[in-house]
Amino acid sequence: MQPVKIVVRFLDGRVLKGQTQDLNPDRPTFHFHTEKGQPIMQLNMKDIKALFFVKDFEGNKDYHERKEFAEGDLAQGKKVEITFIDGETMQGSTTGYDPKRLGFFLIPTDPKGNNTRIFVVRAAVKAFRFL
Repeated sequence: MQPVKIVVRFLDGRVLKGQTQDLNPDRPTFHFHTEKGQPIMQLNMKDIKALFFVKDFEGNKDYHERKEFAEGDLAQGKKVEITFIDGETMQGSTTGYDPKRLGFFLIPTDPKGNNTRIFVVRAAVKAFRFL
């Protein structure tokens, strides 16, 4: 698997930017590195809120990404809304939600945004509903 760019948001508010190439949504840990030459860390999903797969680490500071569906938006899968335990609410679509699994992939509502997909850790979700 090729390395992918991710932004890791932890339950305690920390944020790390780097890459992984062994993320498996059914495993509780994965390897992560911030940049070449830095040691590879093993991260545990129990400490993580979500993993944001990004186009680049800078993004466009002037662009305001939509967090909700607009009328007429098509979705890849079922449209959902989640509320994290920290109160943040997000909408997107998913094809693989199963409340018994460690987490699920969410496709963001805004295809022009920097996030291409998000892995949401189920334990970090306070509320989930289909739209």
